[in-house]
Parts: sequence; structure tokens; C-alpha cells
Amino acid sequence: MRDPDGLLARAGVRGDPDRDQHFLVDDRVLDRLPTYLDDLDADREHLLEIGAGTGALTDRLLAAGDRVTAVERDRKLAAFLRSEFADEIVENRLMVVEGDALEVELPSFTASVSNLPYGVSSGIAFRLLPEKRPLVLMFQLEFAERMVAEPGTPEYGRLSVSAQHYADVELVETVPREAFSPPPAVESAVVRTRPRDPAYDVDDEAFFLRFVKALFTQRRKTVRNAVRNSAHISGLDAPDAVVTAAPEELLAKRPDAVAPSEFARLATLAAATGDPKS
Repeated sequence: MRDPDGLLARAGVRGDPDRDQHFLVDDRVLDRLPTYLDDLDADREHLLEIGAGTGALTDRLLAAGDRVTAVERDRKLAAFLRSEFADEIVENRLMVVEGDALEVELPSFTASVSNLPYGVSSGIAFRLLPEKRPLVLMFQLEFAERMVAEPGTPEYGRLSVSAQHYADVELVETVPREAFSPPPAVESAVVRTRPRDPAYDVDDEAFFLRFVKALFTQRRKTVRNAVRNSAHISGLDAPDAVVTAAPEELLAKRPDAVAPSEFARLATLAAATGDPKS
């Protein structure tokens, strides 16, 4: 395996916290990341990496899978990857995509293992999750804890419901600041997702996710008040009709105590009775 410090030296770069650049340089963490696909029975035919940097993880993914697509927005780093991994590119085992992962066209991939740029973690996660592929992603620890949180806990919120709508989500490892160069201000964590269909039905997924977002803007209110106060976000023209039709035991809860299946039931009711805007 390529030495991460050697890659940094050959690339002639240093991480820049102002540009959200923190390079993972701990060999032990780098070596473990692809192994988290094992329990997912993931197809490794085409692995996607977002935020490839100098290629330390790219190198491990090439050893773990058949083909890798590495997305890197930094022009200098993308050029370095094309030079450093020239043989793998010629062998058609690696493709380097230069550009913003929120904007570029992503290939059809079988799984993703990525050390995500933390500033765009949410946007990238919710670009990948609907693809219903196994994911192993590095996040800020606080973000990861919110992804896996259960109802009734302080961390539970919109992120928890939305992520768990697409997959079983598991925090598998915390990563100290010292594993990165330069060290970030916060600890990090690795999240593994196993795609699956939710245990409830949702007729309009876009409305469901918007409705969840709306109610969590009022997380300290009861659901009754949250439905009324957030109608401008959810797009409900008749929030009072939803309150009239919903069961009292659900209306009396706060959003942070409502399970995803209960959100789905309430969103279905809201779509049927609340005259939502399309």
C-alpha cells in the first residue's frame, strides 16, 4: 500500500482547513475502511470514492475492488491522482472525475467508501443514500451520531429520520483528530449503511421528507403546534384539517419523540387532508 505521508510529499500539498481539506493519514484507519463492506455482502465491482485527495484511500480501494471512480474537486489534486495512478488508469481500473461531487454526473457504482469533505457531508450523503447502495462514509462525529440516533434522544432529528428512511445506519468506528493532517477541530466517525426499503409505505417521498424537515423546525413544540407553525415549509394549505384528522396521542408528542413510521403515517394523512402544494 502507498504510504499516505509519501503521497502528501509527492503531491506537494498541505491540508487547508479553510478549504475543508483534512487528509486521512493513519494507515490503520485507511486499511480498515474497505473492510467495513464485508458484513454488507457488497458488490465490489465498481467502488465510488468522494473526495479522493492524494489517493491514500484510493490505493486501498483499488486493492479491495475491481474498479474505482475517484471524485476530486481540487484541480491540482486531480492532476496528481492522474499522474500517481497512471498505470491503474491505463488498465481501466481507475477513473478520476474532476469536479464538485454535488454537481458532477456520478457513475453507476456498486458501493462507496469515502472520507467526505465535512462541509458538504449532508448534501453528498443524501445524493448517495437514494441510490440504495452500500456506503462506508466518514463524517464529523456529531453528524454521525445524529444519523444513527433513536427517537427520544437529544441527537434524534430530521437527519436521523431521513437517513434511516433509506438504510440501516450504523456507527462503526470513531476516529481521533490525530488521524488527519492537519487535525480537524472535531473528532470523526465512520458510518456504514445497509440499503433497504422502509418498513412503512410513503406515497410521495419528496413530500414526506419535506414534512419531516418542517416539523423539526418546531422540535420543542407538540406535533399539533408544529404542523400548524410549519405549514409554510411543508406546503400545507390546510394544516388545521391535518390536526383534526390526526390521532391525539401523536399530536401530543414532540417531533423528537416521533418514530419514522409515525412520521410516515402522519405525512400520508397530511397529504390526504392538508391540501399540500405540489
